[in-house]
Amino acid sequence: MDKSFWKAGHTPTLFAAFLYFDLSFMVWYILGPMAVQIANDLQLSAQQRGLMVATPILAGAILRFVMGILVDKLSPKTAGIIGQVIVMIALSVAWAFGIHSLEQALLLGLFLGVAGAAFAVALPLASQWYPPEHQGKAMGIAGAGNSGTVFAALLAPGLAAAFGWTNVFGFAIIPLSIAFIVFALVAKNAPQRPAPKAMADYVKVLGDKDSWWFMFFYSVTFGGFVGLAGALPGYFHDQYGLDPKMAGYYTAACVFAGSLMRPLGGAIADRIGGIRTLLVVYTIASVLLALVGFNLPHAYAALALFVGAMLALGSGNGAMFQLVPQRFRKEIGVMTGLIGMAGGIGGFLLAAGLGAVKQATGNYQLGLWLFASLGIVALIGLGSVKTRWRTTWGAAVAAARI
Repeated sequence: MDKSFWKAGHTPTLFAAFLYFDLSFMVWYILGPMAVQIANDLQLSAQQRGLMVATPILAGAILRFVMGILVDKLSPKTAGIIGQVIVMIALSVAWAFGIHSLEQALLLGLFLGVAGAAFAVALPLASQWYPPEHQGKAMGIAGAGNSGTVFAALLAPGLAAAFGWTNVFGFAIIPLSIAFIVFALVAKNAPQRPAPKAMADYVKVLGDKDSWWFMFFYSVTFGGFVGLAGALPGYFHDQYGLDPKMAGYYTAACVFAGSLMRPLGGAIADRIGGIRTLLVVYTIASVLLALVGFNLPHAYAALALFVGAMLALGSGNGAMFQLVPQRFRKEIGVMTGLIGMAGGIGGFLLAAGLGAVKQATGNYQLGLWLFASLGIVALIGLGSVKTRWRTTWGAAVAAARI
């Protein structure tokens, strides 16, 4: 990474955004790695377990749009502080009083969705500091905060086995509080932020067909990443009989791969163009997920294919946000919220859908094949718009490749 990048923006804010996003994602995802243990104690079916895991994803998706509005109306930093306080209060209540039913687990999931909305804070906070030629790297580093899912997958099942899963909510407050203090002290809003938008401006953005393309493309890349992250602990447990702790380790390997590739995907997109990167991403992810859908006999074979698919999807997440600021720089707050919302909805549908397919058919095959097919649809869609993008708004961005 060249020296001009580190001189171009505000490095403390970039890493404060990363830390804030990282720990928020850890909390947002915390029900997933403990899903088997929670489901056993609450006597949940596979479909109910899938719904429990998917609820924070859906809540986060919707709240990303709300958070995007707060980012534009207040500031990224102020919106982030408000969200973090809400999440810490919700975790404290869950820790103090416990979770005793599916309904209570779903209610907690709604509040954990606020942590998922951190996406709409961290990315604009970082993006607004950097020029077009460094957007992929800046957004990739800030967005690499989704590596928080790795910590949850590695640590939560073991802590739940040792201390009970309710106490894991209390443990989670500790690093979240540290991240909150660092964010409040270190992060700074960019001096040149876009002016707040009226509600009519948000509607106007949705009138641009490019916004819908971006939302669809991200619903596949990020939706695939977060949906699989939530579903894989249950998948490895159901399909191969792994205990919750080992299923967590397998899942951690997958989400680590996807998280690692997000900043690298942004850097690759800066070098070869976001469109070209995404074309490769959709091809690889679709092929690998279609193969894993054949119910492979060994867990390690499925793990290898899932790791490959998550590497591709993670690269796609970084590449997407190399493109977004080029197309919607003045509307970056609301577009980050909208696109993040679409990604979360995609993740909800995947996680809940895999649980429903498992409940109905006894395995995950049909669900995986349907998602692989969606990747092919995204590939075809991107192929249909790439020439127009490169010759219209892409041609106007001289300093960056799309």
